Amino acid sequence: MELRNYSQISEFLLLGFSEATELQLLIFGLFLSMYLITVFGNLLIILAIISDSHLHTPMYFFLSILSLVDICFTSTSIPKMLVNIQMQSKAIGYTGCITQMCFLLLFAGLDDFLLAVMAYDRFVAICRPLHYTIVMNPQLCMWMVLVSFVISALHALLQGLMVLHLSFCTDLEIPHFICELNQVVHRACSDTFLNDVVIYFAAVLLAIGPLAGILYSYSKIVSTIRAISSDEGRLKAFSTCGSHLSVVSLFYCTCLGVYLSSATAHNSHSTAAASVMYLVVTPMLNPFIYSLRNKDIKSALKRLLGIKSRNVAILGRCNK
Repeated sequence: MELRNYSQISEFLLLGFSEATELQLLIFGLFLSMYLITVFGNLLIILAIISDSHLHTPMYFFLSILSLVDICFTSTSIPKMLVNIQMQSKAIGYTGCITQMCFLLLFAGLDDFLLAVMAYDRFVAICRPLHYTIVMNPQLCMWMVLVSFVISALHALLQGLMVLHLSFCTDLEIPHFICELNQVVHRACSDTFLNDVVIYFAAVLLAIGPLAGILYSYSKIVSTIRAISSDEGRLKAFSTCGSHLSVVSLFYCTCLGVYLSSATAHNSHSTAAASVMYLVVTPMLNPFIYSLRNKDIKSALKRLLGIKSRNVAILGRCNK
């Protein structure tokens, strides 16, 4: 097979879901709708937390960061896909592909670490309530977010640099709608053994580590809740972490589904379809989970939307 040095490659081709022309309009409308819902839903969560002083706590600080990361996560891939459909093009530049791949790794890693940090926050709040304000001080919260960002950024940078040293074949078609790391690496004609080792080692380390922290935190939380004598007290304690537990379950179940589909499916388009769950559907559903299951967020959103409605009404009367 003909090899080309990475510096000579100009673009990859993202094949997407289907080459059927009649489905492109449906796919465009579906993904545009999900993207707008994701952006506006998460923006509302951020604005509600900023505007309500009662939500200026570590729990909601982490939630606002998670919402921001979800917006960035979907914005890394979906707009490019929509532009390609609109322009009837499948091309993505070599530099753009590697950049997209790195940012996807960055924000996926941040999502993972933030869920673990939020689990630790609930652990301290429920199991060490008297020490909560001391332990979860603003400095520690900022450091946990910063460390999560640095680790995720270093991982993304490492994977990106390793891909840059690969040589690619003339077949540069990626059977996906994003530049996913495994798909890009498997387009290479040079030896990818070291890349595969680093990918699987990093996946185990960066996935199992936060998951172990989450499981440990919730094992302690369950033990503490079981020790509470009153049913009302148990329900109140569990309600403070119910939304987070739902988001954790959704995130890891969709990731597991993508892994199983890529391991068992012979059709690469099936893997791409499964990836939609954690790339688009999970970030889209997170605001609904927190707004429907969390009374504080629900109240803050009502106040935020109420203020906006009054302002619009006042402006309308002034114009008249």
